[in-house]
Amino acid sequence: MDKSDLILLTGAAGFIGSYMLGALNRNGFENIIIADHFGEEKKLKNYEGKKFAQQIERDELFEWLSANNPPIKYVLHLGARTDTTEFDYSIHQKLNVDYSISIWNYCTANKIPLIYASSAATYGAGELGYKDDHDIVGKLKPLNPYGVSKNEFDKWALQQDEAHCPPFWAGLKFFNVYGPNEYHKGRMASVIFHSFNQVVALGKVKLFRSHRPDYKDGEQLRDFVYVKDVADVCLWLMQHRVPSGLYNLGTGKARTFLDLVHAVFHSLDKTPEIEFIDTPVDIRDKYQYFTEAPMDKLKRAGYPGEFTSLEEGVSDYVKNYLSGHQYF
Repeated sequence: MDKSDLILLTGAAGFIGSYMLGALNRNGFENIIIADHFGEEKKLKNYEGKKFAQQIERDELFEWLSANNPPIKYVLHLGARTDTTEFDYSIHQKLNVDYSISIWNYCTANKIPLIYASSAATYGAGELGYKDDHDIVGKLKPLNPYGVSKNEFDKWALQQDEAHCPPFWAGLKFFNVYGPNEYHKGRMASVIFHSFNQVVALGKVKLFRSHRPDYKDGEQLRDFVYVKDVADVCLWLMQHRVPSGLYNLGTGKARTFLDLVHAVFHSLDKTPEIEFIDTPVDIRDKYQYFTEAPMDKLKRAGYPGEFTSLEEGVSDYVKNYLSGHQYF
């Protein structure tokens, strides 16, 4: 891609989308249409000061595209309702399925390559593993409406024949993404974010107790991936044409919550103090105890990058962003 090419980025006011906007800017891309719901003041600092060509309200995007017919060369669809505790499925259907279908159809009609955000939440409890294999997508059983909506769109995308697909598409199954620009996320922010704030305020961290006999407290495992790595993969895909399809995006190495919290304490030069609390009842039966992204598919496609270790990522996030309430 040429640095002057026009890019459409959805979700630009959110966590991953605003980081992606910053990463695009730092790589010389400024001709960007950003779309999102921009009415939330707590998200303003995520995108203010960044460079873009046009800012469009999410609900007005398709009307604007139809009226202006901009020469878009690439679409990064990172906008979604990501609240895993939102149990009104109609909200997820509208924002995560129907809206994504409209994005897809626009890209297909205008022959525009598309990268969109899927999720590791599609894998549910991991009964079928975490392999980004198209053959298992229809059999997956996500644990919450958010995961269901993401899997429904993945299924829909895989059902489209070549004539009804963008010239290239990649659905990236994000695992546990953490990093700068998640100040607005509240309960849905990463455990690193919450741990940092608890250490500063209380001198200790509260972690969910295990409610399964096969996992000790704090030894639940997740694949924690630094948002910088997510942006690097997106940037690489924009420059390299690989086979279309679904791709995992994690580090490929599951780590415990104890590992994570110890890294936070270490970054703050403090002695770990951890208290275990019951997992909230409303999410207890939908809680993933293990996630790990097999990353061989992306590697086979040629991705050369290495993924940031949990210790390195937490140290960078805590010291360079959280400690001074900085944004990327």
